[in-house]
Amino acid sequence: MGKISKNRKEMLLNIDLDKTYTLEEASSLVKNLSKVKFDESVDLAVRLGVDPKQANQMVRGVASLPHGTGKNLKVLALVTADKEDEATSAGADFVGLDEYIEKIKKGWTDIDVIITMPAVMAKLGALGKVLGPRGLMPNPKSGTVTLDIGKAVTDVKKGKIDFKVDKTGIVHASVGKVSFDAKKISENADELLQTINKLKPVSSKGTYFKSITLSSTMGVGVSVDPNHII
Repeated sequence: MGKISKNRKEMLLNIDLDKTYTLEEASSLVKNLSKVKFDESVDLAVRLGVDPKQANQMVRGVASLPHGTGKNLKVLALVTADKEDEATSAGADFVGLDEYIEKIKKGWTDIDVIITMPAVMAKLGALGKVLGPRGLMPNPKSGTVTLDIGKAVTDVKKGKIDFKVDKTGIVHASVGKVSFDAKKISENADELLQTINKLKPVSSKGTYFKSITLSSTMGVGVSVDPNHII
């Protein structure tokens, strides 16, 4: 077994790993247990009682975090010339079309979100092998394929996130930074959880929220009691 670091020992002294906490308690613990010198992300992992292999049990959606993610997301707007000014005014970091499609074909993916228009989607088909594995392919369900380019860019910059249950039945998402106060972390996490709850598939039987864990990038996971969420 590897040696436990001094910081991790200190964390473990201040948390009961066999206990489940309220979301407010977990947010305070995650914030106060951070011992590193950089501003860690605060992440939420939600294990759901669904079978992602079944199409009617796929859970995917968007949530608008009230306090943002704390990250400066780099947005690429792949739009026609008549939409370029709208995208730029809304704060898109990169705006264009064919030149960026060529860059992506060559492996460029220095972006966090791509927003585009329905008429442009046909051109993005050839980029599936590059964008798909990185979760960058625009999707109408996440609001990243739209005619309202300005609003889509603004929403992403303000804290709108796209989430999707993975093949093991877990939703992973960032809900802030440890520099946020505990209340903001808690409110962001609650917004995501309430959104996930609303998306419960009709075909999903039994316990929906099997486990909820809040953690910082380098910290220990804090278990949240699902009964305090709903």
